[in-house]
Amino acid sequence: MSNLQRLLKESWTLVEEDQDKLAGYFYARVFLSHPQTRDLFPVTMDVQRARLLGAIVTAVQTVDDPERFDEYLRALGRDHRKFHVVPEHYDVVGAALLEALRTFAGERWSVEYDQAWRDAYVAIAAKMQAGAAESTTPPFWHAEVIAHERRSMDIGVFTVQTLEPLEFRAGQYISLECNYQPRLWRVYSPANAPRKDNSIDFHVRAVGAGWVSSALVRRLKSGDMVRLASPMGSMTLDRRSTKDIVCIAGGTGLAPIKALIEELTRYNRTRWVHLFFGAKTRDDLYDLADLNQLAARYPWLSVVPAVTDEPGFTGETGNIADVVARYGPWEQHDFFVSGSASMVKATLRRLAEMKVPSVRIKYDAFGDI
Repeated sequence: MSNLQRLLKESWTLVEEDQDKLAGYFYARVFLSHPQTRDLFPVTMDVQRARLLGAIVTAVQTVDDPERFDEYLRALGRDHRKFHVVPEHYDVVGAALLEALRTFAGERWSVEYDQAWRDAYVAIAAKMQAGAAESTTPPFWHAEVIAHERRSMDIGVFTVQTLEPLEFRAGQYISLECNYQPRLWRVYSPANAPRKDNSIDFHVRAVGAGWVSSALVRRLKSGDMVRLASPMGSMTLDRRSTKDIVCIAGGTGLAPIKALIEELTRYNRTRWVHLFFGAKTRDDLYDLADLNQLAARYPWLSVVPAVTDEPGFTGETGNIADVVARYGPWEQHDFFVSGSASMVKATLRRLAEMKVPSVRIKYDAFGDI
């Protein structure tokens, strides 16, 4: 660990317990110093407050790994154009962040801590602005909902068609905004590989009282318009690999996995693909019929569904990572894991116990509402 990274992590422990209050103070400073920035954010800030500050802190604390995060930060800069961000806004956010940290750390804050955060934020802001400046794509794409289907009480599957081509890769994710919750952007993965007709499928679960997910599942209908931002993410296929593949999906985390499988249907002839699809109940296996049809059509694909909370289910039962462990061996396979943050964390831990090399695992964790 470098000295910069040590200072960043050490100083964050001084305010970590007060991060909710710190976030409130941070936004208050931003809006007071530049009131016009308030229009960039949703009316209700509860979710956004934790989201932006969390992203900044994570990025700052990983600034010491430039190769890994260079393209991510450039992509983040391209994505943030959807908020109409201009260079001046980066300065505003940086100043508010430092003031919030100083205020909540109090006497324990030092000149060294201040300089470390300043240097890290400047480096991150520069990469994000470079990504935005070099982009030749629009800040967002308009798309029309052309189909919408309720697969269960809280799961919706819908298709949109962009008015202009939106280039993405199977396995990536895209920020989406609908008119029912203006200025609230949420991240979802396309459930298909790119198509010539510009149509994109999304799988969404309504999470608790989640404003956006509930609107997308329960209110969205054909004819509605949505906006899509620049694609991000690196959970994509490496066509140079000849290793067989294991895909592990939890709930609507199936979406990017299904996109990867669709891409494989276009060229794969030699790689076996084992898909493990986990959910709480049989109803939550909302796309199983389509997956079984794919498996019947492509001999290299096998599908293993599993549930955790339905006695009498005739298939596999239990945590999906434990189900995967019953099969194998998997040491020579490429892995793709997608689902809730807790599901992904548990699966990665189980794969480590199974001696699967981390370099062979790509994953995506979803926690948006």
